[in-house]
Amino acid sequence: MRVTSRSLPDVLRPFAQGADHVDVKTVESQATLRQFLAGLMSYQPVWVSALYRVRAMFVRLLGMRQHGIPQQRLSRPEDIPMTPGSAASFFTVRHAEEEHVWVVSAEDTHLEATLAVVVEPAEGPRRRFHVVTLVHYRNWAGPVYFNVIRPFHHLVVARMARHGASAG
Repeated sequence: MRVTSRSLPDVLRPFAQGADHVDVKTVESQATLRQFLAGLMSYQPVWVSALYRVRAMFVRLLGMRQHGIPQQRLSRPEDIPMTPGSAASFFTVRHAEEEHVWVVSAEDTHLEATLAVVVEPAEGPRRRFHVVTLVHYRNWAGPVYFNVIRPFHHLVVARMARHGASAG
């Protein structure tokens, strides 16, 4: 199924306007939004750190920079920023509503990446978490870069979502 900006929740439509890539991973859990986000954001096994090292070499070939390798942070639910403009790892919070939605983005010269988590009720005490990736290309290097990392992106985000779900 192809996800379009029209099939996204209303709160995400402004962020999705003109997106070059839209992807949604869905998991269920009894976690709260903050618990889910803490698990999601703290996921960084050794192989993901290794991918960042490979990425550093690749982006240099495209004339871009990587500002270090993100360090694993074991986030606690109470440490998850919910105020627009706050830093969340290498992302900036753009929009947040407790127990409903969290939208963060990272901007670079080649693309802007937005990560959103939307929560909806599921069966019983469970919640459904939709982890949404939105990518906007800014120049020729955006699609080159993203199409090379796309298979890894799908794998990493799916694992991040499962890690977030296990927090509940």
